[in-house]
Amino acid sequence: MTYQFDFGAIIGYWPMMLHGIAITAELTMFGTALGIAVAVLGGWARTSGKLWLNLPVTVYVELIRNTPFIVQLFFIFFGLPALGLRLDAVDASILAMVVNLGAYGTEIVRAGLIATPRGQVEAGASLGLSKPQIFWYIVLAPSLARIWPALASQVVIVMLGSSVCSQISVQELTYVASYIQSRSFRAFEAYFVVTALYLVLALALRQALLAAGRHIFKGVQAR
Repeated sequence: MTYQFDFGAIIGYWPMMLHGIAITAELTMFGTALGIAVAVLGGWARTSGKLWLNLPVTVYVELIRNTPFIVQLFFIFFGLPALGLRLDAVDASILAMVVNLGAYGTEIVRAGLIATPRGQVEAGASLGLSKPQIFWYIVLAPSLARIWPALASQVVIVMLGSSVCSQISVQELTYVASYIQSRSFRAFEAYFVVTALYLVLALALRQALLAAGRHIFKGVQAR
């Protein structure tokens, strides 16, 4: 083996790496916040018992879960302009992440909602709680507490999936790695460092989400 490792050759690119981390964090932040909102609405629609709500959400979930994320991204960025809706690369990436997380999250939230014991709902009704109060305090909050670890793992998967956004020139971490190796010709070093950064980001994001869940759902019984 004659290859000589030279990580020093890429040290000078650290400002670009920080920028890539910032873009990845931005995509993840907006994608997570909006994606979880879509997931909650989708989970509610799937368990509402109303066909006119359940059917379109089911089609949406199956369509997204059975097609590649990169195809969804390309459809939004390259396909929607044909219909007159043109988004810049970052906005298209965020929308793709929201759509993707929303679909997978819908099924996670639905699993939590249908696991709520019927007796708890009846107990809430006997106490005189309104239907919105029953749904929020007795059904939704405990359900989210119950499925939060699974939802957090899905968020991490979506964050890692943001790497394909480099294909539409979003300057996130994978784009940065490709740029560095094209300039320094140090592909191993560039991708090794960026892989390590993704690992750190994934572990930190998962721990942050789990800590946030413990804080948000403090006092909520995940039954």
